[in-house]
Amino acid sequence: RIQGGAGKRVRDGLRKHYNPTRTDRDGKIRKTVGWDYVHIAIDDCTRLAYVEVLADEKATTAAGFLKRAVAFYARHGISVERVMSDNGACYRSTVHALACRALGLRHLRTRPYRPRTNGKAERFIQTCLREWAYGRLWANSQERTSWLPAFLDYYNSRRAHSALGYRPPASRLSGNNLLTV
Repeated sequence: RIQGGAGKRVRDGLRKHYNPTRTDRDGKIRKTVGWDYVHIAIDDCTRLAYVEVLADEKATTAAGFLKRAVAFYARHGISVERVMSDNGACYRSTVHALACRALGLRHLRTRPYRPRTNGKAERFIQTCLREWAYGRLWANSQERTSWLPAFLDYYNSRRAHSALGYRPPASRLSGNNLLTV
């Protein structure tokens, strides 16, 4: 999360600590800013991206995200058969397994310490960080999150992808050349 102006990669010249701390009742020093968790889904064929910024990465949160992602892809004529994820605790949970079963999905996991197994998602994360999360100075996390739909619209409908013949992901949807998210 961003607190007090510019993000982690850029400082505004002020001599204040970016991530202030506080001491709790037990005397443990804790950071006060915290994290936003960006959950992503990428369609293997079209590279169509679905992203949400959520408060945590718990099993119930991941299962809810999965349901919304499947619904998003269904609205665009894409039927989801399999889901590949990393080996995070939320994806190894019973809640996530039940969500996959309820949606009729086969769940696959990447090999540990092998990011290339899930290369399309890893590449999208790099693009998302460079062009959205750290692409400009944000006053706060809410401002950054509010620009996510515009970034996704650009990524899905106008941004050229070399793997797709320099066309956007929306061009691979059945008959659609433009997508509005």
